[in-house]
Amino acid sequence: MNVAELLKKSRSVRRFHEDQSLARQTLVDLVALARLCPSAANRQPLKFIVAAEPDERARVFPHLRWAGALDWPGPDKGERPTGYIVILGDKEVHPTFDVDPGIVAQSMLLAAAEQGLGGCMFGSIDRKGLRRDLNIPKRFEIVLVVALGVPAETVVLEDMKDPKAINYWRDENDIHHVPKRPLEEILVDFL
Repeated sequence: MNVAELLKKSRSVRRFHEDQSLARQTLVDLVALARLCPSAANRQPLKFIVAAEPDERARVFPHLRWAGALDWPGPDKGERPTGYIVILGDKEVHPTFDVDPGIVAQSMLLAAAEQGLGGCMFGSIDRKGLRRDLNIPKRFEIVLVVALGVPAETVVLEDMKDPKAINYWRDENDIHHVPKRPLEEILVDFL
């Protein structure tokens, strides 16, 4: 797969085949790739927690806010992610984390897509509850959570018809549609 194909395939997946578990090593391998990513001023302030075992996943799942545009509480049992990577910012390395979390999360999701996996990046998190349930020390800021697994849904990209209609939606066949602004709208010329 080339990069364009990976980008099209790497969509936010919110339902998974929970019976097809991920090996902890798969998550560790994604973190190993993330450590190779560019970092602002090469500070490398990010740390990672991987959760692959059912009891570990059960401690992460309730703290994520799923698909706000759908008014949906999240996937049912049997459709939940089979792995999570919690991205932390180590405030003892640097007090801010700049663009690093987005770079590493997207890189991990592209690598996951290459392996036939799907995922979703979460910024909407009950951070207080997750900190408590994972025993995360105060020196670490919970920045993002990446949920991963074998996709159990179809996601379709389509050109946005109305610039204000940004919400994704599901049709009567439970296909997840994601509107994207057309190139003509986002490409500007101030030169």
